Amino acid sequence: MASSTSQSASPLDYPDHIDAAVLKIAGVVVLGAIMSILDITVVNVALPTFQRVFGSGGQELDYSHVAWTVTAYTLALATVIPLTGWAADRFGTKRLYMTAILLFTTGSALCATAWSINALIGFRVLQGLGGGMLMPLGMTILTRAAGPHRMGRLMAILGVPMLLGPIMGPILGGWLIQIASWHWIFLINVPLGIIAVVYAWFVLEKDAPEPSESLDVVGMLLMSPGLALFLYGVSSLPSHGGDLSDPHVWLPATVGLALMATFVWWSFKPKHPLLDLRLLANRNLALSLITMFLFASAFFGGLLLVPTYFQQVRGESTLHAGLLVAPQGLGAMMTMPIAGRLSDKVPIGRIVPIGLLLIIVGMFGLTQITDTTPYPEIIAMLVVMGWGMGATMMPIMTTALRNLKAHEVARGSTLLNINQQIASSVGVATMSVVLTNNLKNSPVIPGTSHIPGFPDGITETTAAILKNTQPEVFAKLHLDPAAVANGMASAAEAFAQTYWVAWIVLVVALIPALMLPRKHEESHLLDDEGVPPVAIH
Repeated sequence: MASSTSQSASPLDYPDHIDAAVLKIAGVVVLGAIMSILDITVVNVALPTFQRVFGSGGQELDYSHVAWTVTAYTLALATVIPLTGWAADRFGTKRLYMTAILLFTTGSALCATAWSINALIGFRVLQGLGGGMLMPLGMTILTRAAGPHRMGRLMAILGVPMLLGPIMGPILGGWLIQIASWHWIFLINVPLGIIAVVYAWFVLEKDAPEPSESLDVVGMLLMSPGLALFLYGVSSLPSHGGDLSDPHVWLPATVGLALMATFVWWSFKPKHPLLDLRLLANRNLALSLITMFLFASAFFGGLLLVPTYFQQVRGESTLHAGLLVAPQGLGAMMTMPIAGRLSDKVPIGRIVPIGLLLIIVGMFGLTQITDTTPYPEIIAMLVVMGWGMGATMMPIMTTALRNLKAHEVARGSTLLNINQQIASSVGVATMSVVLTNNLKNSPVIPGTSHIPGFPDGITETTAAILKNTQPEVFAKLHLDPAAVANGMASAAEAFAQTYWVAWIVLVVALIPALMLPRKHEESHLLDDEGVPPVAIH
């Protein structure tokens, strides 16, 4: 994003260097960001474990059901992000930041006590309500502490957990499950949370809250329940035979769509809506939001399946699955800083399509996977997708905010963040439903309907997954080896077919991406102060 051409635009009482006082505050923010971001990725590798642990009689839960541990968390993040600005003004940033950490830590501890998958999903919501406030609050705290002319250097510090999350999350999750149990992927947050609260108490300045805008309660009551009901209806498809006419499917989905449509209509009424959809009149912002939604839903929804493929189809441990997924994060780490620098010099419309093309190439590779695809090939695909992700996400966010005026940036940033979280939720729910339906589309092995826990018999794909995830249960079943081999090939094909859905969505995302600015842009960030627009490449 452009910097001011006038030194007077930055407060004069801020030192030019990054001093110890600001570094202490940055430490608090980074610790909170690490907790929030790691918890998004650390659970991905645990989904097959949840299927097994919370299943009964050797029968695993549907993947689309346990995927709600991810969907519920991201939905909670999306719910709380637009409330953060209002709450910070009302209660103060220090007080709210400490409350958010406590809420996140309490939710983490409760997740570790979950006795069923539905209890875990409920506790993940509580955890997400705290985690969703940590990033926007942290950026607010850093901005006030550093001043605008030091924000670039501090954002680089804040970018560390954003880059490390996709790498360390799956590895840490896999390691903790392997050496201890799934409970520890949540319990590890408890000591971190206590340290963060104490740290924030001593380092952050005392609050001086100044209540300003009123809260859009109607918008809040329409958006989140509407999205949750719609996704619940969609995710219910596998457990009701894929029948769209089943009331368990169409009723919540229809009510959810009606609430979301009402939310859009309502958003143009209040002076300070929950989401300021009036900003969509800005062409760059609208195109960026569409591109981001399609990209994030396909990328994050598809990426969620990779550790599950390694565990269920290839028989890898949780730790090995996490290590095999890490190259994607390493790829993003390589290109994200380069794309960040280029976005101030090269038109965004010349960067983002290249990033998307890289992801499309990598995702196409995943559509070809089988139960014997060599690991170097899969790792190469993940690295290419990581390169594309690093060249796509930050440039999209840059161009989205670049043409807004200073007083619009906070609301534009809220739209971007919510859009990304909702896209992730939709992507995870959609891909998990497609995968579950594909896995169920497999022949039942003859003579297995009498086995306790499997009233409808054991399908070939179920047998193959049992062999890799529950060998002790599989050994007692004495199933036909040929049927199990067929099931292994069918399970891999189910993943490949699901990646085709993600690939198609990514191709569609190229359309708005190619409409992004391909010429020099002008920054309007300083228009409010009477400073002429700054030309940006």
